[in-house]
Order: sequence, then structure tokens, then C-alpha cells
Amino acid sequence: MISAIQNKTSTIDGVLVVDKPAGPTSHDIVSMVKRLTGASKIGHLGTLDHAASGVLPLAINEATTMAGQLAGIDKVYEFTLCLGTTTTTDDSAGDVIAQAPALPDLMANLRLILPRFTGSILQRPPRFSAIKVRGKRAYELARKGIDFELEPRSVRIDSIDIIGENWPQLRLRMSCNSGTYVRSLCRDLGNALGCGGHAKDIRRLKSGPYIIDKALTMDDLQKEPSMWLKHLILIKKTLYTP
Repeated sequence: MISAIQNKTSTIDGVLVVDKPAGPTSHDIVSMVKRLTGASKIGHLGTLDHAASGVLPLAINEATTMAGQLAGIDKVYEFTLCLGTTTTTDDSAGDVIAQAPALPDLMANLRLILPRFTGSILQRPPRFSAIKVRGKRAYELARKGIDFELEPRSVRIDSIDIIGENWPQLRLRMSCNSGTYVRSLCRDLGNALGCGGHAKDIRRLKSGPYIIDKALTMDDLQKEPSMWLKHLILIKKTLYTP
């Protein structure tokens, strides 16, 4: 079945929006989709952390040569801010390195400081990230315990909204530009409140024009490999659809 699909579709070009589950890396998803679809070339249009889920657009076949045009700039995320605990990775996958009381009266302070984290701001990426330092990935150096410092980068956060409260955990939604780290935001909010914090259950709902409602789940793709053809956005449609 899969071989027949591969022979028929290896030259179809476009973008496939996948709903990445938490756990596998973006590269893992690329490898899995390539095997299931038989596409000759696949590349993702923006890495999603292995612990995060949600929209992962994939350029299929010759669409990979147009990755710069097809990649989304604006992103939308929903995630949980966990106050009171700092981790090595700035998310729940890391080791706990500090804990402090996150008293309920900090909620008022949080609402006051959120505007400071919107607009054009400087943000230091997580030490466990794919950014290159002296020719190596930052996470490789961090895993080896090598001391290094990542420089803050200019990012843009358009909005941060509190959509759920279960103190000391809060569910937030953020609209931002490419290159903004949810994990860094949670770390910095916790530091600003004096209790520390980290991210949990990060889910990307939108990446440029690609939205979660149009995404194909990996479970559905594995059950019916031909389903990707119904979800494929052809190159011309991608380029001319806002």
C-alpha cells in the first residue's frame, strides 16, 4: 500500500501541516512522514521543541527549495506557566534547580508586569536550545556541563493573555514572531516575580498561515498513509493564500 502511494506521489510539491505530538523531535517527525508518504524531500518550516506539540508545517519535495518564502513568521502558542520552580531546561522536562514560594498575592503583580514583556523586547534563549555556540549546539554544551552564555536577542511579543488559573500554574496564550521562546518567557516571568518559573504543555496553534485546525495528526497519518494528499497545500495555493 505504502509503496504504491510512494510511486504515485513522490513528485507532488506543497506544504503538509502536521499536529506534532509531544515527545518526538521535529527531525523525528520529518523522518516518519518521509517514510509514510514516500516524498523524495521533506523539511520542517520552523523547529518545535521535542516536549511541545502542535503545528509543524512540512515542506514536501520541491517546496523545500522555497522554505524561506513558505515559513511562517507569526506564531501563536498556548502553554502553562508553572511558578515557584526553576529547571535546567526552563520547562518541565529539565531537572529542578531552585524552588521558592509562589504566594497567591503574586497574581496581582503578574498582571502588572505582563505589559513589560510585550512589544519589542530582548530575550535570552534557553541554554538547552539548538542555537550554535562556537560551532556546537547550545544543548550539547549544556548537557556536558560546559559553561557558556547566550546573548539576548531581539524578539517581538504582540500579546500575552491569561486563559486559565490554577495557582501557582496559569494557562497563557501568546502571539509572537519567529525566534521567540515560550520557555524563556516563563523563566523570565518567574524571575521577575522573585519565585522562578518554567513552562509546561507548550502547544503551537499557528505558524504563519498554518493553523492547528487544518493539521493532520500523526495517528491519522499512520492509520491511513494516503490521507496526507487530502491535507497537502500545493505551492501556488500556499504562496497566494493569506
